[in-house]
Amino acid sequence: MLLAFFRGFLACRAALVAENLALRQQLNVLRRSVKRIRLRRRDRVFWVWLSRLWTNWRSTLMIVKPKTVIRWHRLGFRLYWRWKSSRRGRPGKEAEIRALIRRMSREIPTWGAPRIQSELRLLGYEVAESTVARYMTRLRKPPSPTWRAFLKNHASQIAAIDFFTVPTVTFRVLFCFVVLSHDRRRIIHFNVTEHPTAEWAARQIVQAFPYDTAPRYLLRDRDSIYGESFRRRIKHMGIEEVITACRSPWQNAYAERVIGSIRRECLDHMIILGEDHLRRILTEYFDYYNRDRTHLSLERNSPVPREVEPTERGEVVAIPHLGGLHHRYTRAA
Repeated sequence: MLLAFFRGFLACRAALVAENLALRQQLNVLRRSVKRIRLRRRDRVFWVWLSRLWTNWRSTLMIVKPKTVIRWHRLGFRLYWRWKSSRRGRPGKEAEIRALIRRMSREIPTWGAPRIQSELRLLGYEVAESTVARYMTRLRKPPSPTWRAFLKNHASQIAAIDFFTVPTVTFRVLFCFVVLSHDRRRIIHFNVTEHPTAEWAARQIVQAFPYDTAPRYLLRDRDSIYGESFRRRIKHMGIEEVITACRSPWQNAYAERVIGSIRRECLDHMIILGEDHLRRILTEYFDYYNRDRTHLSLERNSPVPREVEPTERGEVVAIPHLGGLHHRYTRAA
């Protein structure tokens, strides 16, 4: 009994000392505060340690809520493990790759992480997309699922056509006709005119598919430009027309998307002077689009496949296109 008495006395004494210490500490905080209580880092550390050593610490805490102390403790725990992981975690990417990612994202602001990752893969760097997004200086809807099976089974025999308009500096409106192959998303043919007709459009199809290269299906919308002479020429070439539903551009998704790419990556960044100027600009852009531009749906390669260049070939150099609006990154021997 005597031993139990002394044990209880000492426990009460220790609790009283801890309580006094907690109250004194809070008084010191209040004493140096003018209008608002200001807690320093050592105050937070004090309460975190006291909460671990004394079970009744909540009973004397008045200047902050208990959950605030718990939040401080969890924050300290995260900071501790962040410091520990930074010493023994995964090694960071080489400085050359980090600098190359920043260089690409800085030189071409319209490129996102997937496009930069595809370029790096073709340069021999296997980098995760999340890593690219982390190191780039600044920061897409798949095709319609209802057409996916159809396009996959017939892609090599499908071509899509469409018109889009381009205003000039003198407020004239030019019409651009584009023929796209579904197999490799390759732009086969294009032409520009100010006065499109059905006969003109029919001639473009003949120029796009000479000899026996005509596809089995031709996907188009219900534009009135595709008149009787156009349909007769298509039929004589052995091509079957697939006409989209009214007001359903998503049914010709690849052609609509390539037109969107043309606008976002090329035409939205310049003023067209005339028909010849537009033809030269689009010729240069389509050469870049077919030979250099990477596509997620083509296993991160271009319509005309590019080979993967190993790091042993030399330093990475940039080949500008469209006055530096886009670049192709390759290795200089």
